Amino acid sequence: MGETVESVNGTVTRSAEYIGSFPVDDCSLDEQVQKLHLQLKSLKRYKRRRYVSLKFSIKGVKVYNEDETTLLMAHALQRVSLSIARPSDAQFAFVAHNPGSPDTQLYCHLFKARHARAAQFLNLLLCRCFQLCYLEKHPEEAEDKSSGKKPTRSLSLLNHGFPLSVSALVSFRRAPNQGLLSVTKAGVSSKPSTETTSSPDDVFPTSPTLVRKQAMRDKVLRSGAYRSFTCTPVKQRHLQERLNAPQDKGQDSVPECKVRAPSLAETEEALAHAVWSWAGVSSDSSSSLLAEDVLGSYLLCPHLKDPGVESLLIRFPSGVVNLAIKASSNGRLFLENCRVQFESLTALIEHYTETRDELEVPLICTRVNHCYEWEESKLQIKGSLQQKNTKDQSWV
Repeated sequence: MGETVESVNGTVTRSAEYIGSFPVDDCSLDEQVQKLHLQLKSLKRYKRRRYVSLKFSIKGVKVYNEDETTLLMAHALQRVSLSIARPSDAQFAFVAHNPGSPDTQLYCHLFKARHARAAQFLNLLLCRCFQLCYLEKHPEEAEDKSSGKKPTRSLSLLNHGFPLSVSALVSFRRAPNQGLLSVTKAGVSSKPSTETTSSPDDVFPTSPTLVRKQAMRDKVLRSGAYRSFTCTPVKQRHLQERLNAPQDKGQDSVPECKVRAPSLAETEEALAHAVWSWAGVSSDSSSSLLAEDVLGSYLLCPHLKDPGVESLLIRFPSGVVNLAIKASSNGRLFLENCRVQFESLTALIEHYTETRDELEVPLICTRVNHCYEWEESKLQIKGSLQQKNTKDQSWV
């Protein structure tokens, strides 16, 4: 691992070789996946190939020719049902409904990557698109962020009543228990005063206005320096009122800490961990979705009995099983009830993807799109036919 993803406007582009497409049998999900892997294995030495560029986003998948001048195919994400990878053969594929075809007829589109890692990476990208699309369609099932630390006091644009014009000058107030910094003619000294403050908020024994005037008299600070030109007192009061408004409605309305929005632009390690753990989706929802996924699919999550320990929730023929990931005395990882030990979590998962050992079935790279829509409207069919053999246009 270690590759980075180049993302432009939420779209990630990767190159591969297009092998071809073939129809998928209409059967149960587990039987369908089993047949697909057999068909992909039979095509691993197929020599008729074409270099293409694949573009992934939460809207769907587009396939262009090598120089990205001609759009070869486009599939809205809700019409893609599966993402598949066979890293051992550097194969990546996805199953989708072709525009204009009967709703029950699906096609598998097969690609050959440069190597096993690249094939796995393409699969991770599409799997993460599935998850981000699910989060977008079901925001109520997003991970509860209320467990994060909330502000212990109301947010303020006025720095506890002090105007923004002096905020830069007195920014050292954020360093608790260090007292005020003394200002001299030579500059601002970094030596702390002999007296320390009793709390992080009690850092101004004198008025900040007097501090600023003293600095101006000593010619350390020019008049008007650090003054805010974009936030007038009127704007300050207006924005402060907006921040204070939810505080009056109760403690539950306290703004939560900002959490970075999920993204495809991640390193390979971060992308893999996001896919394995269904990052952003609540644990209850992701566990329920796992029960509807294919055999061998798994979820990286805290152990039910010991939240401080990670575990793999795996869908076996006997049902969903929770196996703890334990550490030996020498720091190596191993799966509960299994003997083999590994240097890292990635090595553990890759091993059980290639061989099942003590597991009922091996782990699988295939993932179901839980936002897949079986029916296609006439409007979608009409629009997709108009887009055939055109350059970059809207999704079919």
